[in-house]
Amino acid sequence: MRHPDIVHVDALDGDGFDRSDPRLSAASIKSTIVAGLVAMAREQGVPCEGWFAGLRLSPAHFAVEPGESPPYLSYRQASQIIRRALRSLPGEGHGLALGTRQDVGSFGLLGLAMLTAPDFAHALRLGVHYAPITGAMVALAIEEDGEGLAVIAGTHEHDREVEPFLCEELFASSLGLCRGLLGPRFAPRVVELAYPAPRYARAYRDLFGCEVRFDCARHRVVIDRAWLSTPMPAHNTLSAQQVRALCDAQMPSGEERSEIVAVVERVLRRDLSENPRLVDIAAELHLTERTLRRQLQAAGTSFMAIHDRVRSESARRLLEDPRLSIAQVGAAVGFRDAREFRRAFKRWTGVAPRAVRSG
Repeated sequence: MRHPDIVHVDALDGDGFDRSDPRLSAASIKSTIVAGLVAMAREQGVPCEGWFAGLRLSPAHFAVEPGESPPYLSYRQASQIIRRALRSLPGEGHGLALGTRQDVGSFGLLGLAMLTAPDFAHALRLGVHYAPITGAMVALAIEEDGEGLAVIAGTHEHDREVEPFLCEELFASSLGLCRGLLGPRFAPRVVELAYPAPRYARAYRDLFGCEVRFDCARHRVVIDRAWLSTPMPAHNTLSAQQVRALCDAQMPSGEERSEIVAVVERVLRRDLSENPRLVDIAAELHLTERTLRRQLQAAGTSFMAIHDRVRSESARRLLEDPRLSIAQVGAAVGFRDAREFRRAFKRWTGVAPRAVRSG
């Protein structure tokens, strides 16, 4: 990364959000949707640099290679980018188009967890539970329906401009996931959406292969009970447990990071070997050192705490590579002296670097 990719909350005035809601400014969304929109813009020759104006971001942050993860964003940031994208991309139904590009493999660990579940009912519940690790921007829940199960999607009610796009992308991509698990004949019993029918409503019915209702009380998809007992193609109890443990490790923690904490973390990781100072990062963010320190305090942390945590996490990861000497690991996280690194690592973790490597 060449530039920080998370902006502090104050830079987003006028976005129409309830600024008192910390969930909207927590950098907890894996921005795969934004990466998909950037890819669509490039394919269509649409300039998308303006989508990121004022956010200390650029399209380059989302042009990731296969296997790489795009940066995490807050809901506030992601919806701002999506809103601008929808205004500039030609045509309509962009959520449907983006969702239909995805299959089981696109869901990573979540897709594997569902593949190794005993049956589709279990897979469906895993999909809802672990949705946050995929970058979902809606809250999901499952409820019993008279003839099966219903998946409920909840969006922020004050974000109506992007709500149809989010539902389109979610339900279209989930359809591809389910057909990857159950075969191409799978179709829900009914799709219900809480917004008015768009001009291209027929595209919904053509894609889902079932009745689609608009102006409903909630966004939900109902799945017939007959599908629920279908065995999953790669069910394996041991593999399922291992994959779920990996999914658990990727779930957002209860302690949400603010946008300013996230941007400082990412700048530190980018320049970690150079041991950046608070004043250097503040200057890059066009803030005074005092302002940045105050914003970090308001987020319940400090530059030193973030710096030590990032160095500790990076050092642990690098120590797993036996090709790197302890001195090389220390240099990679900003220490010129290997002895100084050993002392710092023991202060962070309670053990010496060699003990972590031998363990």
